[in-house]
Amino acid sequence: MSAPPEQTPKVQQPKPVALPARSGPASVLVSPRQKGNPILNSIRNVPWEYSDIPADYVLGATTCALFLSLKYHRLHPEYIYSRIRALAGKYNLRVLLTMVDIENHEEALKELSKTSLINNVTLILCWSAQEAGRYLELYKTYEHAAPTSIRAPQASNYSEKMVEFITTPRSINKTDAVSLVSNFGSLRTAINAAPEEVALVAGWGEKKVKKWCGTVREPFRVRKAARRGGMTREDTQAFPSTFSRQATTRAARGSPDPRVAARLGVGAPVPADRDLPPPALAPGRHQDAEGRPSVDDPLLAGPGEDDEQALIEMELEQARKSRDVL
Repeated sequence: MSAPPEQTPKVQQPKPVALPARSGPASVLVSPRQKGNPILNSIRNVPWEYSDIPADYVLGATTCALFLSLKYHRLHPEYIYSRIRALAGKYNLRVLLTMVDIENHEEALKELSKTSLINNVTLILCWSAQEAGRYLELYKTYEHAAPTSIRAPQASNYSEKMVEFITTPRSINKTDAVSLVSNFGSLRTAINAAPEEVALVAGWGEKKVKKWCGTVREPFRVRKAARRGGMTREDTQAFPSTFSRQATTRAARGSPDPRVAARLGVGAPVPADRDLPPPALAPGRHQDAEGRPSVDDPLLAGPGEDDEQALIEMELEQARKSRDVL
């Protein structure tokens, strides 16, 4: 009796899966203007081909690059402005690949930096054709790369967020953050603690205490000096300044009666060779500066920097309203 024939397993064919379509060309597109550029000899890790494009290089669906030599820019400074204008916002990321091939390049780079900021262009500097070609290769290689490699890890729970907050000042590490909260019991108590109390925490030296206390006590709003240039000549003539009125009031309060001034000789010329008499002391008084009352009126004390700016803006608004009514 013969054994039944063995059944061979059926071959399971994998189900075909459609590959995601590329959002841009697979190669670097190069403008015919770049023929003869030594950079092309340095692009070896990615394919490239000539194409009729407004930019010099197209590195992706939303990325392009313009090439500029500082030596050429010195001779033709208007060239790069016309090239940037010709892009007309067609790409989200516009790279200005600049070859630094002159010695005195500070002023030129300062000008290009300002131009890049105004026109939303990323300025990349290179000092050789190999370096420039490597930049183009990297932009093309990481065209579809996820930003996880350069994105900082985000805290997921309360303890991690708390440690991240405490370690914001430099020289404070995670161990210092844990010891700080463990000693004070809460973050609020640690923030309100005096520097002498923070210095008692293990591992907290003078530098860390100074950094921590300075950071948590620093105001969120930057205190700026009053912008003197913010007032126009018309605004200055429209109303007297608050501080001019205060100075006038103080001067009026401190000025003596004209008859008393004449009797005491205030304002009268004094010969240069004459010794000034010492001031007369009141009965029972000592010549002690600390015992004298302050001559500054506390009600007329100068406002703070923020209050000063607020007063200026308020009076500017009132002056504009009064001019509109007239």
